[in-house]
Amino acid sequence: MADPGMSVTPYWELTFDADGDVDGSERDRLLAQIAARGVRDLIVFAHGWNNDRSGATALYRRFFAPVPKLAPKAKVGYVGVIWPSMRFCDEPIPDFPRSAVAGEATAAPCPALDEDTRHALLETFPGRATVVDRIARMLDQRSGDDAELEEFGRLVRELVEVVPGGPQPLFAADTLAEGVPQSEPVLFSGDTVAVCDDFTRALTGLGPGQGAAGFALPNPWDGARELLRQATYYAMKRRAGTVGERGLGPVIGQLAGTAPRVRVHLVGHSFGGRLVSFALRGLPEGVRTVKSVTLLQGAFSHYAFSARLPHDQHAGGVLQGQQNRIDGPLVCCFSSHDSALGTFYPLASRMADEDDSFAGVDIGRMLGARWGAMGHDGVQAVPGTRGLDLAGALRGPLPTSGCVNVDAAAVVRRGGPPTGAHSDIVHPELARVVLAAGRIV
Repeated sequence: MADPGMSVTPYWELTFDADGDVDGSERDRLLAQIAARGVRDLIVFAHGWNNDRSGATALYRRFFAPVPKLAPKAKVGYVGVIWPSMRFCDEPIPDFPRSAVAGEATAAPCPALDEDTRHALLETFPGRATVVDRIARMLDQRSGDDAELEEFGRLVRELVEVVPGGPQPLFAADTLAEGVPQSEPVLFSGDTVAVCDDFTRALTGLGPGQGAAGFALPNPWDGARELLRQATYYAMKRRAGTVGERGLGPVIGQLAGTAPRVRVHLVGHSFGGRLVSFALRGLPEGVRTVKSVTLLQGAFSHYAFSARLPHDQHAGGVLQGQQNRIDGPLVCCFSSHDSALGTFYPLASRMADEDDSFAGVDIGRMLGARWGAMGHDGVQAVPGTRGLDLAGALRGPLPTSGCVNVDAAAVVRRGGPPTGAHSDIVHPELARVVLAAGRIV
């Protein structure tokens, strides 16, 4: 049921499981009620990493709150997508209540798993209690034996169900090469000690006192918790694509059949941006009811919509051409203050290459090449993409089609380590961007 304390009405929720199956009663309620409520524009928002329904609805409540005053004459309906993702409990979200765990992490950082994060892992990966317990114990013990760290890496792979050499569903890849088998990311296939060393250097590079745990003496175990975090998010990234293509896309198709005049506007934060983008691929043929897509700090490759990659003309984005399924623009909001995407995303997303090394490599320069994220520098390698700052986007009007990059760093700028401003998206300016993209007045 929808949260009775929601800031807007009419509001519905759509709940999906990890395989993209929708809660049938919620879907049927939406399809039955939307025409009767006189909705003309339907804003569908998909959250990113999150631990429970209450956290998701809190985000939707706050983000949607300014819309009625910003578009007082519009007949707007709202949908909050609920899907099984997770957030590590030490990650601060600006203006949201800070958990006791997060406060303790700031006062006395420790790489061990707190109870809330353990519970979130068990909810996200059911049936893995033994694995989670062993991972937590190893993070506490911090053995000096490299073999123990390699065992830790094996357990992390087991947790997120990545078996070396085994068949995996796309590995959440956002770019694909023609005729070339997909490789496992080095996150899973590489030497665990080396990977943890990379993460440790990245944490240290956030600046004095800004590393996720304020490490004084670099140690591979300092990066081990980040390895677990990124492996978990890699699984969520893969899941987001499944939920979008197999779940949300078909529901939008059903909505187009029952309420063809309703204009749909998709909004996604973080992996929710990947979810709503993959929903385009799941749309039934001929459906043109999606009038805009707005990505807020999208946690997937900036080349996802590209037909050809600058560094490999035989490779393209997994969503190439899908922006043409939108009867309107695809607007990508990004911020340089997002350290989750500016630092850790490329480290976790780079493909396996034994000759690859990040020793002495500048992360910012690396982002300009193969492993950048939408939410850090916008859509790349798609001809005709427009670029605007936030003030320019709000002056409008926005283009009526194609890709539009909006530098939102003027407002998306707050947040502590290790994710930076990644979750700093509750701003009326960004709600105005959503309205402008959909021409909702």
